[in-house]
Amino acid sequence: MGERLLRGLAGLLVVTLLAGCGGGGPEEGDLAGAVLDEPYVVPDTRLTDTDSEPYSLTADTDARLTLVFFGYTHCPDICQVVMSSLASAMTRLPEADRDEVDVVFVTTDPARDDEKVLRTYLDRFDPTFVGLTGALDRITAVGADLGIAVEKGEKLPSGGYEVIHSTPVVGIDADDRVPIVWTEGTSAAEFAADVHTLLTGEVAGA
Repeated sequence: MGERLLRGLAGLLVVTLLAGCGGGGPEEGDLAGAVLDEPYVVPDTRLTDTDSEPYSLTADTDARLTLVFFGYTHCPDICQVVMSSLASAMTRLPEADRDEVDVVFVTTDPARDDEKVLRTYLDRFDPTFVGLTGALDRITAVGADLGIAVEKGEKLPSGGYEVIHSTPVVGIDADDRVPIVWTEGTSAAEFAADVHTLLTGEVAGA
């Protein structure tokens, strides 16, 4: 997936899509996230939220920017780090920005992550975060459309099993496209700065 990412001036396209700003926008290097030369188109596949209701990343996301991460609650390291960074980023945003952003966690381990397990897990980070589960084949299909690989790995000696998935955070705009992605190593400050820039066209701290 890395070869599909472009930084720099392509970032202007993202800001135009989300903020509708004209000239005088961010310049090369102003975004920590990487911009896709060909944005992913978000599928309308319905999964299940933590209220046991159908949820689509197109029909049921009405925020101007939706940050989506695929992971699982038994993940020992990366998933918790990413979710902690997203939660911290949300607290750094001005209220006006925060109202324009949703965060969605899609489990890659639906056999263990039912609605109750997901809700308990996400409440540790932010009770407003949306959790989605569903049939593994549907989750895998949604992930594939968003450039995220998901598969069930080998059984472990402990009796559990590996859950293999790629770890970007994808940003969905109001047109149900993904023009920008962030790596697992993106910090809370970088997430917050990028979100502010994408929503307002103003570089945070400039």
